Amino acid sequence: MIKPRIKNLTSHAEFDTCVDIQKKVWKHSSTNLTPSHQLCVAVETGSIVLGAFVDERLAGFVYAFPAICHGKLCLHSHLLAVLPQYQGCGLGKTLKWAQRTAALKLGYDLMTWTYDPLQVRNASLNLHTLGATSRTYLPNFYGRVPSLVFTQGVDSDRLKMEWALGSKRVEQRQKKAYPRYDPAREVKALEGRLGNGRLEPRPVRGDLDAMRLLVEIPRDLKKFLREPEYLLTWQGALRRALSRYFARGWRLADLIFADRCYYVLERKS
Repeated sequence: MIKPRIKNLTSHAEFDTCVDIQKKVWKHSSTNLTPSHQLCVAVETGSIVLGAFVDERLAGFVYAFPAICHGKLCLHSHLLAVLPQYQGCGLGKTLKWAQRTAALKLGYDLMTWTYDPLQVRNASLNLHTLGATSRTYLPNFYGRVPSLVFTQGVDSDRLKMEWALGSKRVEQRQKKAYPRYDPAREVKALEGRLGNGRLEPRPVRGDLDAMRLLVEIPRDLKKFLREPEYLLTWQGALRRALSRYFARGWRLADLIFADRCYYVLERKS
C-alpha cells in the first residue's frame, strides 16, 4: 500500500496532467477525453477535483460535479483514474474516501457514478469496499463507443451507483467492517455451469421471493476479450437478472469476490 498526499487540484498544469493520465489509463481518443478547460471551470463552479501525489508526482485523480438523482441534489463522480504503475496500491480507494470527506464538508449526503457490471474488480471496490448500492441498470448507456465498451462487439451497459455518504453502512465499510455470506446457502437468481472449460450462464430465475439473492458473474472476464459472443451471453444474463429485480424493488448491495463471484441483491429497506 502507498500513502499518497491528497490535495485539491487547481492549476492549469495539474489539469493538463489529468488529461495525460486519462490517455495513459484508458487510451481514449481525443474526443472522449475530459479536457483541462472543463476541469478548470468545474472547480470554479462547485465540483471536486482531487489528486493523489506520490513523491510529488500526480499519480491519479478523481472528479465529481453537482447533479440530481431521484430529484435530490448530489455529486456525480465522473472520473477516477490512477496511472498503471500505481494501480493495485490502494490509490483508488484513498481517492474515493477523500472524495467522500470533501463532499460531506460541502453538505452533500449522496454521490453517484456509473461502471460496467462486467468489471468484477470495480464491482468489488464500489459495492463491497465502499458500500455503494445500485437500483438502476442502464443498457448500452454510451453506445458502442470503442473506448467505452468492455471489448469490441459488446454494449456499454452501466450500473448507476448510489453512495449514501453519511450512512451507517458506509461508515462501517470505512472501518473495514464487512458482512459475510455463505454462497452455498443462498438462493441464486443467476448461476453459472461449467461447459467447454468455462462458466456458462444458466437461465435467469426471475420470480424468486427471498430476502437476499445471488447473481453469479465469472471472476475474470478480461481473459475473454477476444470472445465477444461469450461476453455477450453474460452481459445479457446480467442485464435480464438485475433489470428484472430492480423493477421488483430490489437493490444491488454487495459483491462476493472469491473463486466464484456473486452480486448480492437485497430487498430495499
